[in-house]
Amino acid sequence: MKTITRLIQLLVGATFIFSGYVKMVDPIGFGYKLEEYFEADVLNMEFLIPYALVIAIFVVVYELTLGVMLIIGYKRKFTLWSMLAMILFFTLLTFYTAYWHKVTDCGCFGDAIKLSPWATFWKDVLLTVLILFLLLRKQDVIELLKNKFAKLATIVSILFGLGVTYYALMHLPPLDFRPYKIGNNISEGMATPDDAPQAIYDYIWTYNVDGVDKKFVTRGDAPETTGTYVAVETKLVQEGYEPPIHDFTIENDNGDFTATYLNEPKVLVVIAYNLNKSELSGFDNVREAVTKALTKGYKVIGLTSSSDLAESIKAKYQLPFEFFFADETALKTIIRSNPGLMTIEKGTVKDKKHWNDAENLDLK
Repeated sequence: MKTITRLIQLLVGATFIFSGYVKMVDPIGFGYKLEEYFEADVLNMEFLIPYALVIAIFVVVYELTLGVMLIIGYKRKFTLWSMLAMILFFTLLTFYTAYWHKVTDCGCFGDAIKLSPWATFWKDVLLTVLILFLLLRKQDVIELLKNKFAKLATIVSILFGLGVTYYALMHLPPLDFRPYKIGNNISEGMATPDDAPQAIYDYIWTYNVDGVDKKFVTRGDAPETTGTYVAVETKLVQEGYEPPIHDFTIENDNGDFTATYLNEPKVLVVIAYNLNKSELSGFDNVREAVTKALTKGYKVIGLTSSSDLAESIKAKYQLPFEFFFADETALKTIIRSNPGLMTIEKGTVKDKKHWNDAENLDLK
């Protein structure tokens, strides 16, 4: 039993460390996920949205630190009760979002591992059971380090977590699990294989037959009946294939230029998902990088969802390129910097930089 307890101790601790770390390298992305949870149609806690990033940083650092504390056996009672409180909260949250179809991806492992809402819920149930087991057997939870060294390891864990999140905020995530990571081809990410599974729907038809409304279920075609049509509803039975990139566009009032720029050999894209929220001082660094890119034969465009501010920002910061428009969520996914820089070569992402690092953009 002691051996089983110690194996569970290592398993639960490692899970918390992994879960905390893969979100820690991208705190902005986890903050976006929390904003999704706080929205009116989910938890209806919109007053927390402005604090989503701060909450995200606290959660990921705390999660990783608890994992370290459990593995080294430091303050076992506090650690296990803290873990139980955290996992019970997320178990209730994931059940709510899964049952009511509120959030399609929990974000519990960041972008590293995607889990369905129900898979997330059962993962949390399992962790709850394991933590309860450890609480019942806490006398068998081994202390790997003595008190002074355990305390030092805990402090180092906190400082490490804060350091990683700071780096990710001031630069870009040190690990990128998104479909727009360097080396990926955007065009290929948008493609659907010929043999990809298609979505399957039940069509629920209502017909009035001899004065009585009757329902008929088909997979598309109208039923064969002599009744009078009343209504039809659809119900998703099986989800179809969705490409990793499904909402990327480059558009303006003159049309869609996505294919045009994804076939160009050298393109620099300046991305500002929302100009109302941009760190405007960053456009000075962006302008210098753009000027350098133009001298090296790059075509330069801007991408934003803020069509109302594009021209004024362009004029104020003397930006020598045209803004095109794209979906805000897609732009947030591409780069965790507002503004940020991305170079592409025939659709392949060659480099990405935070505006803080614009001078280091690789322009070949």
